[in-house]
Amino acid sequence: MKTILLFMKRNFKLVLLAVVLSVSLLAFNAIDSKKSVSSDPEKDKLLIELLTFVIERGHYDPAAIDDNLSKGIYKDYIEALDPSKRFFLQSDIDEFSKYETLIDDQIKNKDLSFFDLTYNLYLKRMQESQKYYKDILDKPFDYTVDETINTEYEKLPYAKNTDELKERWRKQIKLSTLSSLTDRIKLQEDQKNGVVDENNKETKEKKKEEKPKTFEELEKETRESSLKSLDDYFTFIKELDRNDWFGVFVNAIASRFDPHTNYMAPDDKERFDVSISGKFEGIGARLQKKNDLTEITELISGGPAWRGKELEQGDIILKVAQGNEEPVDIVGMRLDNVVKKIKGPKGTEVRLTVKKVDGTMKVISLIRDMVETEETYAKSSVVERNGMKYGIIYLPKFYIDFENQDSRDAGKDVAIEVERLKAQGVKGIIMDVRDNGGGSLKTAVDITGLFIEQGPVVQIKSAGTKKEVLYDRDPKIQWDGPLVVMVNNFSASASEILAAAIQDYKRGVVIGSKQTYGKGTVQNVIDLNQFVRGNTVGDLGALKTTTQKFYRINGGSTQLEGVTSDVEMPDRYSYIDIGERDLDNAMPWTKIDPAQFTIWDKQTNFDRAVENSKTRMAQDEHFQLIEKSARWTKERRDASVYSLKLDTFTAEQNSLEEKSKQFKPISDYKNDLVFKPIPQDFELMNKDESFKEKRERWFESLSKDIYVEEALNVLDDLQSKPVVKGKVDLKKKIVKS
Repeated sequence: MKTILLFMKRNFKLVLLAVVLSVSLLAFNAIDSKKSVSSDPEKDKLLIELLTFVIERGHYDPAAIDDNLSKGIYKDYIEALDPSKRFFLQSDIDEFSKYETLIDDQIKNKDLSFFDLTYNLYLKRMQESQKYYKDILDKPFDYTVDETINTEYEKLPYAKNTDELKERWRKQIKLSTLSSLTDRIKLQEDQKNGVVDENNKETKEKKKEEKPKTFEELEKETRESSLKSLDDYFTFIKELDRNDWFGVFVNAIASRFDPHTNYMAPDDKERFDVSISGKFEGIGARLQKKNDLTEITELISGGPAWRGKELEQGDIILKVAQGNEEPVDIVGMRLDNVVKKIKGPKGTEVRLTVKKVDGTMKVISLIRDMVETEETYAKSSVVERNGMKYGIIYLPKFYIDFENQDSRDAGKDVAIEVERLKAQGVKGIIMDVRDNGGGSLKTAVDITGLFIEQGPVVQIKSAGTKKEVLYDRDPKIQWDGPLVVMVNNFSASASEILAAAIQDYKRGVVIGSKQTYGKGTVQNVIDLNQFVRGNTVGDLGALKTTTQKFYRINGGSTQLEGVTSDVEMPDRYSYIDIGERDLDNAMPWTKIDPAQFTIWDKQTNFDRAVENSKTRMAQDEHFQLIEKSARWTKERRDASVYSLKLDTFTAEQNSLEEKSKQFKPISDYKNDLVFKPIPQDFELMNKDESFKEKRERWFESLSKDIYVEEALNVLDDLQSKPVVKGKVDLKKKIVKS
């Protein structure tokens, strides 16, 4: 059992659960190893049996496997297969619907007939669809016809016959090509008038010299581009095997218990481990598929490929050999399989036959090593203004290496960043967990402990048990100065634990979106292979399932409600449904008794800082514009009917573009602050161009971030002595007072 969000000490009841499951599941004997591992119905039946057995006994509040669950699985699965309703016919759905309330019975009986029916028919419809789009794109569209398309597919009926289905394909493709065509026409007009994109390296004179293309030529280009995109899509689809599609079905089952319970196929499990630990064993290169070829898109700083200086972005990998073994041709191979051949244990050799960017061929030998994905880790910066120096720590994830306690994790790294900022003499710290979807509960407790003396951080409750309170027991305070925690709609789970604890203690000011995501549950990743005696069927993957709920120290849950910011800041998602509360199978909000804790009393001007910030927000024209933009974004998001007539579509797009110009100051905003690296990062920037580029990109984004600027204003107001501020003109330029 591997834990995503677990205690600082291992919970006895969860250990007991693993033991009980292990004993009980000895009945699940492995199937005949002579059968195909890649497509074996018996293996699939075993997986379904394992999955439901573990969920029923391990989930915090498992739903009954009944007709109601069956209906939810049916709905989610069909939507996952055909979200835009361009593959299945109504007759297919009529046939499928016979199973709408039978899936629960099939799960119990290990009956795969519903999956087999949908899978086989889906493959057939996919194959038929390829002819549809090729025929449609074989001739020009008539953009003078006055017709529309409704893109609210969820409410549209399924096509009654193939003619209706072809018509749906035609309209969807026509909308795509029409959008592309209007862009090409506008670009050509801009070039004719000498308007050139600032990022375009070509000169205005050269653009003027180009002979304008006719409408027919531009129209043909859009169809060719659309054809290539669809060909690429279907090439990807063809690479998926039965296991991939069965994984979709299994996840439709798992996710009905709650949004965070899901099945992880072996490859998904490996990717999850990399994402939560921030490191893996390999050569340190990011790859992408380009038709049948595998291309290097990025070298990860510090990895073997980066250190070797022989591979570069744009190189094409043709063959892969393990040490002195015979090289294997990977042209046309699935990207997942290519990655498997290139990755491997630290210290082993891999030889790549590469076609270089300049066209030359080369065999490159690399020794695999541990690769750390630096963008996963905490980082910090220093900024000065009004004679004050402040620090900002950005934490993208609460990462940890479950297999190695001595390895780096988010708690240790944030502590290091705090010490480095203290060494720079900062007078306040911003803890930025925007877009941080969570991770390790232990690291969330550790990080909170850096800012409080000692005391409870979060409460945990398992099904049918008393609550457990997780404490920071270290009386040391790493940082006792002014603190701001930045959150947004996408701050979830461990991020919400940190923000909630800081807020309940009144230790710092939480600013950001109206509320955070609202994920108040704890998941465990359970390796399914451990429960099968004599497993000879290959890797069965893992199950991530909800085992507990966590609660704030004030007793309230963050489930659904999230953490409400002390200072609410408008953003583009203010009126869009994106939180846990918008999922129909989310677990409910509940409350328990509060823990005993003492509110931080050393920040005497806390309330004043919050009120000052709210006043600034209400008076700031830029934030008012963001609020207006958010309402407009909601309005545009709800729009679903588009004209397919060129003149009408162009007029509508021009109108939208004109309206959107009023929001251009949002993207053009600059706070005129200079963010600098800490000395340790400055040294790395001088040695590593890739690291330098990434840091400079971050500093630039901070210099355009109005939310960070307001966070700095709050730090000013939290100071024990008033900060003498410079005046700001209408263009947000700092002027000496």
